[in-house]
Amino acid sequence: MEKLRLGGMALANGVLVHGPTAWGAAVRTPEGEIRSASGTKRRFAPGVTAPFARGPLRLAEAFMVLPDVRRGLPEARFPFERPRVAAAVVAGAAAAGIARRSNLGLAAREAIAAFASLAPAVVALRGGELASYHGAEHISIGTYETGKPATKEHDRCGGHLVGPLLLTTAAASALAARAPARARPTARAVGAVGAVSAAVEIFAWMGRHPENPVARALARPGHELQARVSTAEPSQAQLEVAAAALAACLAAEAE
Repeated sequence: MEKLRLGGMALANGVLVHGPTAWGAAVRTPEGEIRSASGTKRRFAPGVTAPFARGPLRLAEAFMVLPDVRRGLPEARFPFERPRVAAAVVAGAAAAGIARRSNLGLAAREAIAAFASLAPAVVALRGGELASYHGAEHISIGTYETGKPATKEHDRCGGHLVGPLLLTTAAASALAARAPARARPTARAVGAVGAVSAAVEIFAWMGRHPENPVARALARPGHELQARVSTAEPSQAQLEVAAAALAACLAAEAE
């Protein structure tokens, strides 16, 4: 039987897994009970295969799962719900904007902006169980895909977008800086969308050519982020939650 291509997301108290047409999520309540839910994904132009259009649409599908998870599993807690994470998002966006409007060189501006954009993720991972649930998500999906015990790092983790995004964002910023002053805000906005679209296409190419030297170089920042910051070895209890999320997703896909 052909394995489905799955994605996922760590919750503050559980795991979300989504497939081509459905999602499943599971959490552990304060009382120690595992609760799960599943549903059908909202699809945005599922037949779209055009490069640069399909990437953002698939990202939108993944994010639109979140309101459905909240309705189906009210106990789920998303990482960005913590007040300090929300504050880090605002502060990071402000710092990135200041850096990109400064007189610093392009490399310095983009380096500061990149680190500022990572701040919310770092804050979210400090304390709590998020990093461990992230590891549990990777282990459950990786074990399903390969049929062998997987590690807490996964080659398709969204963290691997960091390298491509640094490259495409720098290119978009350089092009936007050449626009006339009055058109520069619009150029930056268009460039940001284009950078995400291009980064998703590069990320997909990296998945198809994992041994290519360029792909390996672009994956290095994401791999280091996973290994050192964004994932931790999960407990058996957390693996049980991830397994419940995976089972709920597969059952919903089968329907």
